[in-house]
Amino acid sequence: MAAQGLVIVNTGHGKGKTTAAFGQALRAAGQGMKVCVIQFIKGQTKTGEALAFTSAFPGQVELHLAGTGFTWKQEMETVKEAALAGWQLAREKILSDAYDLIVLDELTYLIGLGIVPEDEIITLFRARPKRLHLVITGRDASEGLIDYADLVTEMRVIKHPYQNGIKAQKGIEF
Repeated sequence: MAAQGLVIVNTGHGKGKTTAAFGQALRAAGQGMKVCVIQFIKGQTKTGEALAFTSAFPGQVELHLAGTGFTWKQEMETVKEAALAGWQLAREKILSDAYDLIVLDELTYLIGLGIVPEDEIITLFRARPKRLHLVITGRDASEGLIDYADLVTEMRVIKHPYQNGIKAQKGIEF
């Protein structure tokens, strides 16, 4: 029986959306699957997960940083240009039929910020190869995206060290 690709959404305001998506990518890579990760919004800093994937799975896991950093610290036009370039890359990767799993990290922001219409994203997802799994992360996933997805998990904050003035730490948040 041929594999049926799933659309998995990790959303909510709690920590762990990207971490869960990278765990899914690690699981897929460990099973010999070809994986592509495109990170929207996040900047060009090499995170721990990016360093681990590129060294542990050369040629099997691709990682593309398609963001300029935190949107509230950037000129919106710059954020939009980078996001649209990342969206074009995502379209190419999704339609290429070269991957088993693609992670679109922080994609929900493209809808929420009005950069890419929700219906354009869902239309592309419908056109993907049937075997392709997609993992989408980001806060405030749109209703249409939630309805379309096969699996949706919401992360919520109960307690976070930032609330006590503890800043992001290497190996924990990045």
